[in-house]
Amino acid sequence: MGKSLIAYFSRTGEQYGVGVIAEGNTKKLAEIIAEQTNGDLFEIKVVEDNYPNTYTSLIQFAKKEKQENARPQLTDKVDNIDDYDNIFVGYPNWWGDMPMPVYTFLESYDLSGKNIYHFCTHEGSGGVKADGLAMYGHIAQTDREETVKRVEQWLKNIEL
Repeated sequence: MGKSLIAYFSRTGEQYGVGVIAEGNTKKLAEIIAEQTNGDLFEIKVVEDNYPNTYTSLIQFAKKEKQENARPQLTDKVDNIDDYDNIFVGYPNWWGDMPMPVYTFLESYDLSGKNIYHFCTHEGSGGVKADGLAMYGHIAQTDREETVKRVEQWLKNIEL
């Protein structure tokens, strides 16, 4: 199985489908993956966190970042990336894509030879490759039992 890193970008505040939340949907999913893989968590955070806390403002901000192909500077990095065989990368689906800080994270390392697995939260748009895990944010936020069940099945399907 190898050693696993669960790197994720997650947001709090007003979210579509669940209202105002104190813990991000993707963070909840990342924590369950970490529990089931005995992996290490790494939160992808930006130096200048200007992301709005209201849903409509956030999606407009995310759209602008995507159009500019932005690469926001991150607050931290994984010093021992070579120690990991499996890298799980989690994010909310913004405009059918990963948020730009996730691109910054992925482009900061040589991930050659690593198994990369994507997981995302969304409210209807999906947004990961066929072997990834896409989960409704409202399920990750409100139904831990169902979330655990889906993560277990996904990990089984990718043979991890």
